Amino acid sequence: MTPQAQNDISALILRLASGALFLAHGWMKVSVFTIPGTVGYFESLGLPGFVAYLTILAELGGGLALILGVATRLVSLALIPVLLGAAWVHSGNGWTFSNEGGGWEFPVFWAVAQVVILIKGAGAYALRIPALNRTLGQFA
Repeated sequence: MTPQAQNDISALILRLASGALFLAHGWMKVSVFTIPGTVGYFESLGLPGFVAYLTILAELGGGLALILGVATRLVSLALIPVLLGAAWVHSGNGWTFSNEGGGWEFPVFWAVAQVVILIKGAGAYALRIPALNRTLGQFA
């Protein structure tokens, strides 16, 4: 296998795994915690309620975009603050995510994975939308 093929396959695997996790996290906020419950939780942290909606949208839309390989670099860049916010929320619970309330290790690692996706890009196995690719250039 050529180095380029290895790069493309690794980009695909990382995008699919990360995108699936974002979809799962976003869907959990909708179906398990409910949207009003998620808004209430964000407000209990001192954040404005609309941030919960933005987070749900980022996780669901961003997850789908990563899976498809659409605007991959831009999406990864936008998801990094979401993950750093999650690390902040969990920082008081210690390092390991298996701690009561979850620690900060998983969101920080996931943020690093987004940095890798940001650097690698979508790879060859991604949905190509010519107009979007022209508009976003290297961030497509």
